[in-house]
Amino acid sequence: MKRPTTSAPSQRMLRVGEQVRAAITQVLQRGEVRDPLLETTVISISEVRMSPDLKIATAFVTPLGQQDHDAIVDALNRNAKYIRGRLGPALRQMKYMPEVRFRDDTSFDNYQKIDELLRSPEVTRDLDHDDDQE
Repeated sequence: MKRPTTSAPSQRMLRVGEQVRAAITQVLQRGEVRDPLLETTVISISEVRMSPDLKIATAFVTPLGQQDHDAIVDALNRNAKYIRGRLGPALRQMKYMPEVRFRDDTSFDNYQKIDELLRSPEVTRDLDHDDDQE
């Protein structure tokens, strides 16, 4: 019997992704990564997406209070093997320790653009026009 192909993550992928997110957050909060750029930056991890085989974890990060997100993401990727090694105690139930990749989280920028569009005079005028017709 053939499985249906869907792009939506499975419950297992979501659960493991959340566990990996919490484990990475703990490693960064404890200051275990000895990188001058990372030691002085507060990093928010909004989501971790797991590959279907649970061997690759892509963490979406936002460096708070930093303009140069690329430098922070590059520093995290340089230290990814070390961070992966530090995840062991928190993820000991996993058969394979996932390879960790870091990406800049642009979703907050997208939300801001949508908010600005919704507040624009053109959209406000159209929304008010729809209310008048009711």
